[in-house]
Amino acid sequence: MAEARNNDYDAIVIGGGPSGSAYAITLARKGHSVLLLEREEMPRFHIGESLLTYTADVLEQMGLLDRVAKSGFVIKRGIELTGTEGTFRRLDLGQIGDGRRGWTLHVERSDFDKILLDAAAETPGVTVLQKARVRKLLFSGERISGVRYTCDGEDHETTGSFVIDASGRAGVIARGLDLRKTDNDLRMAAVFKHFGGLDERNNPATEGDIQLGLYEDGWFWAIPIRPDVISIGCLAPAEILRESVPEDMFTKNLERIPRIAQRIKGTAVIRELTGENNFEYHCDTLAGPGFFIIGDAGCFTDPVFSGGVLLALTTGRRAAEETARVLAGEAEEKEAALRYQNFFKTGYETYYRLIRAVYDNRYVSEGRELRVSPQNGGDRLAGAGWWGIQERLQATSGGPFDTKESIEHFWLVRALNGDFWSGENRFFQRLREEKAWGLFDDFDPIYECPVH
Repeated sequence: MAEARNNDYDAIVIGGGPSGSAYAITLARKGHSVLLLEREEMPRFHIGESLLTYTADVLEQMGLLDRVAKSGFVIKRGIELTGTEGTFRRLDLGQIGDGRRGWTLHVERSDFDKILLDAAAETPGVTVLQKARVRKLLFSGERISGVRYTCDGEDHETTGSFVIDASGRAGVIARGLDLRKTDNDLRMAAVFKHFGGLDERNNPATEGDIQLGLYEDGWFWAIPIRPDVISIGCLAPAEILRESVPEDMFTKNLERIPRIAQRIKGTAVIRELTGENNFEYHCDTLAGPGFFIIGDAGCFTDPVFSGGVLLALTTGRRAAEETARVLAGEAEEKEAALRYQNFFKTGYETYYRLIRAVYDNRYVSEGRELRVSPQNGGDRLAGAGWWGIQERLQATSGGPFDTKESIEHFWLVRALNGDFWSGENRFFQRLREEKAWGLFDDFDPIYECPVH
């Protein structure tokens, strides 16, 4: 295990998940010293296994994609949305133009997160300590100046020019400074299992695709995290889950989605039912004197479109870049903090609006049934309020929806690849018109894609 010193670091990172690792790697490559404190020992379980194509691009930019891809994870080339009647629509990730990446990976997060943390530990300038729990923030006046932590049964104190909250839901700084707010509009909870012995010959969908099974009061995911292992999860309003027997609710709702039920034929449970609260929270203050808050520590929302790892990596990298500017004397700290906050909020709020569109059925046209796809009989796909938004977009462009040629399909697929910082994406332009879907206090958006 690396040894930490008690004197000053350029940055102390609390948390060794994707955001913390991305921050540490990025800052250390610019010649700075980083202490990363992870409270658990990797590998450790974490939910959230399906990556966006933009996530693969970020990993490639960081020089880590080959390392991840060689770990035997499943290639993902599409998203299938399916309903209770066996209807479905497939979105091909390759249909986004400009020669952009048309594939990404599903990952087993315990192994994926360890790959990133190991890469951070191997980066010159980074000291990684596992099983190191931060007990207290240290202050110099109003500035966060260091931490007190416990490791190997001993207490330590160390200081840093910046302290970074990458602690996810624990929110060491976010909670310590009482910065978190919650949104009661998206109070969902999840129960999930892992199934082994997967045989994709039973899969009625395209091998490797993520499936999202939609129904009126929630949705199911099916994500192959290894060639023979699949993660199956059910999201429902938290109050419904509290009033139910979780095992019964999981089984009942799985039976409602025939294409997912067919996919896991012949499998066996290898991870028993586990539950997670999935409440939304966010911080309007994401940087301040001596600190940045990155990834899930700053904001968490429904995982329906798998944006969490992308947002973690990009906010971690951006915070490190702003830190480096301040340390080099190229930017004032307040200026860097504001720029970072606007970047963070632009990406997260765009993703949040996409989530709100999923659950908001106001967009189903009155007196009309929305069709899943002209290719499979046009049965209604229950619970997919966002198709109504797409229908309204089609109405503005003229002409019927065509899966392969519609410009709106192009923008939709690009949105689902992680186009959260785009100012030109017509799908997101429409979602940004909804005043009720704002998440943060007023801010100046930064339409500056960190990937393309």
